[in-house]
Amino acid sequence: MASRHRTRRAFGGVRRLPSGRYQATYWHNGKQFKGESTFGAKADAHKWLTIVEADLHRGQWMEASKAQDTTFSEYAQAWIARRSGTKLRATTEAKYRGLLDRHILPTFGDRNLSEIDPDQVEAWYYPLKRQHPSTAAGAYRLMATICNTAVRMDVIAKSPCRVEGGAAEASIERPVITRDELQRAVDSVPDRYRAALLLAAWCQLRRSEVLGLQRGDVDLDAGSIHVRRAWVVAPDGKRWQQGPKTEAGDRTLYMTEDVRTALRAHLATYVGPQAGAWLFPNKDGTAPVIHRTFSRVWERARRVSGREDLRFHDLRHSGLTWFAQAGATQADLMHQAGHASPAAASRYQHAEAERAKMLVAKMAAP
Repeated sequence: MASRHRTRRAFGGVRRLPSGRYQATYWHNGKQFKGESTFGAKADAHKWLTIVEADLHRGQWMEASKAQDTTFSEYAQAWIARRSGTKLRATTEAKYRGLLDRHILPTFGDRNLSEIDPDQVEAWYYPLKRQHPSTAAGAYRLMATICNTAVRMDVIAKSPCRVEGGAAEASIERPVITRDELQRAVDSVPDRYRAALLLAAWCQLRRSEVLGLQRGDVDLDAGSIHVRRAWVVAPDGKRWQQGPKTEAGDRTLYMTEDVRTALRAHLATYVGPQAGAWLFPNKDGTAPVIHRTFSRVWERARRVSGREDLRFHDLRHSGLTWFAQAGATQADLMHQAGHASPAAASRYQHAEAERAKMLVAKMAAP
C-alpha cells in the first residue's frame, strides 16, 4: 500500500493519495479548497497551485464549482428575482424577461456559466444584429450586465461578452408629421380620442402618459396639465399605473390655446366629475381605454393622414422637434420631454440648429 505524505510549499499543499495520484489543496478566506480533479504527476499538482495563486493575486480567482454547477438560465432568473420590485420597475422586468425568453435563453440557457466563451457570444450576436439591430443591442446589454455581475460576485473570472460596440444602438432618425397631416389625423378619429392625438403632439406625451391622465391633472384656467403617472401594458397583457420613471418625468406642461379648447370640450363630454376620472376611459370608466382599441384608432388616423410610416410615439417626436425649432434650449427640451439627462434631449438640438441656419440665410438675403 502506497504511503500518504504531503509536500509543503509556500502556497497550498500536495499529497499523494492511496491510488498513487496527487491531490492539491489550499486555503483562502478561512476555507480549504481542493482541486476539481487529481493529478498523475506531482509536478502537475504544483503547477496547478501556481496558477491558482496567480489568479488570486490578479483578482481573477473564483470558486470553480459555482460556475460549473450553475446554468446561465438559473443565474439570470436569480439575477432578475433579486432585483424585482426594487431596482427593476415592472415594465423593465417584463422587458428583460422577454429578451431572455425570446433571444438569450434559447442559445445559452442550458449552458453552464463557465462554458460560455466570447466566440459563442459573437456567433449568437451578429446574426441577431443583422435581422433586428435594436433587439440585438438590448439583448446584448442585458447579457453583458448579468455576466458582469457574475464576475463581480466571483462566479466567473471574466465576462464572455466582449463584442466591440455590441451594446451600442444606432439612433435612427424618426419621421416628423406636418401640422396639416396632424389635423387630418385628428379629424379622422372619433371625437372622444381627438384630444389624445393633440396632447401627444402639442404636449409631447408618451402613449402611456396620455392614457395615465386624470381630470385632476388638468388645470384649464392655467392651461396646464400635470404628468404624474403612466398607464402601462406588459407583453403578457397585464396593465397597471405607475409613477414616472425618474423625477424629471413628473412635470407640468402648458397647452396651446387650440389644445385647451379641445380639452375643455372633451372634459365636459367624456370625463367623469371626480378628480380621479380617467381622461380616456374604457366603457365602464374604471380604467383607461384598452391598448387594442387605441391602436385601432391610431391605425385609421395615420392611414387617413397619408403617413402610414408613423408610430404613435412619432407624434411626441414631432412635437419636440417643433419645440426645438421654436427656439427651445436643451434645458427646455429636457423639461418638456421629461428627460433626466441631456443625452436624450440632444437629439432634437439639430432642429434648433437647422432653424438657426435658416434664419441666418434669410438675414443675409438681399
